[in-house]
Amino acid sequence: MFASLSDRLTATFKNLRGKGRLTESDVNATIRDIRLALLDADVALPVVKRFTGSVRERALGAEVSQALNPAQQVVKIVQEELVGILGGQTRTIRFAKQPPTVIMLAGLQGSGKTTFAGKLGKWLKDQGHTPLLVAADLQRPNAVTQLEVVGERAGIPVFAPERGNMGGHDAVLDSGEGTRSFGDPVSVSRLGIEQARARQYDVVIVDTAGRLAVDANLMQQAGDIRAAIAPDEVLFVLDAMIGQAAVETAQAFHEGVAFTGVVLSKLDGDARGGAALSVAELTGEPIMFASTGEKVTDFEVFHPDRMASRILDMGDVLTLIEQAEKAFDKRQADEMARKFLAEEDFTFEDFLQQMNAIKKMGSLKSMLKMMPGMQGMRDQLDAFDDREFDRVEAMVRSMTPFERTHPKQINGSRRARIAKGSGVTVTEVNQLLERFGQAQKMMKSMARGGGGGLPGMPGIPGAGKRGKQQPQRKKSKSGNPAKRAAEERAAAEKAASGRAASAASAFGAPGPDSDGAGQDADPLAGFDPSSLPKGFEKFLGGR
Repeated sequence: MFASLSDRLTATFKNLRGKGRLTESDVNATIRDIRLALLDADVALPVVKRFTGSVRERALGAEVSQALNPAQQVVKIVQEELVGILGGQTRTIRFAKQPPTVIMLAGLQGSGKTTFAGKLGKWLKDQGHTPLLVAADLQRPNAVTQLEVVGERAGIPVFAPERGNMGGHDAVLDSGEGTRSFGDPVSVSRLGIEQARARQYDVVIVDTAGRLAVDANLMQQAGDIRAAIAPDEVLFVLDAMIGQAAVETAQAFHEGVAFTGVVLSKLDGDARGGAALSVAELTGEPIMFASTGEKVTDFEVFHPDRMASRILDMGDVLTLIEQAEKAFDKRQADEMARKFLAEEDFTFEDFLQQMNAIKKMGSLKSMLKMMPGMQGMRDQLDAFDDREFDRVEAMVRSMTPFERTHPKQINGSRRARIAKGSGVTVTEVNQLLERFGQAQKMMKSMARGGGGGLPGMPGIPGAGKRGKQQPQRKKSKSGNPAKRAAEERAAAEKAASGRAASAASAFGAPGPDSDGAGQDADPLAGFDPSSLPKGFEKFLGGR
């Protein structure tokens, strides 16, 4: 979504690097480039003026002139201002003191309201709530049926007493007899809340009708529904791909319905993203959620600081960690850590478990894009085929249970059978087995505390010290037998502690505490933030 904007901002900041002092002309040139980048991304002109004015004022002040690294200070200012126009702080649903909490969805037709209703219901269900979807969109053809399908996928019940427009007719037809009606959405919304109280659902999500454009009928119906059900939250679902029109649409809905939060849908598209950078600033209402795909799990809470980091190619490590915590099973992680410490062979059964967990996190391509600095590798990431996972999984599932746990016993005839069963060539099976053998060796080397790079992987340019490495002198052992035994015992304990720490970081299992006597309540206890690269300290929550 923000690829073009991110590229242009990254190129702009690259021109500032290496300058020990920034002149006013340097700042003006940077502001001009930022202004052009924002306008090219379809950001509303009033927002661009306010943003660049604030950045310029701060960049010319003592905040930058007295900084040791002025270029980094400018990037920090731009990031903070981006967070500001994106809403400042993260906000989620405000729940009613007396259930049910009523959430009304509003927006234009095709913006993704019905799909988002299922995603929001699934997210609330995962948090322990009992949501109910109410089908109050009775005008769009088969909208009620679509909501029922989405609700079934999400595992959420749907209240639909009216079938609505089932014949594919226009939403409103004027004839000699007047306007054709497909049911009363206000009555359906009111009955849905009564149903939720009777069945003890604690959240009601009301899916309302939209139009292809803002008109009086749409606003009248949305206003009537709001007056009848008095919702706790009114979420305006905005298509992030409609560009400059997003501003006028958002302002019209804010005046007509008075929404309390914004949902950006289709954030996985290739539009320029100006809607996200304009709507919160101009309406004063926060962006609360982002919808990033068609699946009910393609949904995330909108964090302004994390989105600003993505735009500036600083990554989004916290979201990646949260997704991993949801996907990886603690029992499986503990078992993997145990096998790692015991130096047991990593099998294809273990490999399948890890692969399934990664699939739960979503597209590998989208996960890699959350890593810092990955915007510069966009072409390589776009060329990456997520279906490679499916081919590898097909090869593994074509193996017998014996072959998965004894890969060294897979001879030529077995490889030919596996290739035929998975629809690949024998060469691809050979390559998989070769890479898997290298992975097994690497894990055993890590368990023993061995160093070195990954087997079969090319070296990283610039890694390591320059020049010839001097061999490390082996520490002489004491001639005193008792002292020598104590030294060997201390070395063994240190090696065991290192293996435990490696397992904890690799598989998510908790490691030993600082005194070796139990578990630390704080996983970052004893950690020195200064050892991290510059800029990563913000991910530690101000520690």
